[in-house]
Amino acid sequence: MDQIFKALADPTRRLILDELAERRSQTLYELCTRLIMKHHVDMSRQAIVKHLTILEAAGLVRAERRGRLKFLHFNDAPLRKITERWIQRVMQ
Repeated sequence: MDQIFKALADPTRRLILDELAERRSQTLYELCTRLIMKHHVDMSRQAIVKHLTILEAAGLVRAERRGRLKFLHFNDAPLRKITERWIQRVMQ
């Protein structure tokens, strides 16, 4: 669970999750383009990959290879699990 909170602590990683939540399946190229064009993120592709590595380790992003392309997917299950845990405690 600590990995999830550490991953969410960075505003760039939260922005990446927002983009993947909006369009659930994107290539790295599509994601980088959207971050630069839509959000004016001034960051190299390698820097974005480092953020994605942290998000993958936390279970918030999953990558799927299709031929030469790598598709990125937002996995909201860890966030739902945390939210449900606390909401259930508050509602009891």
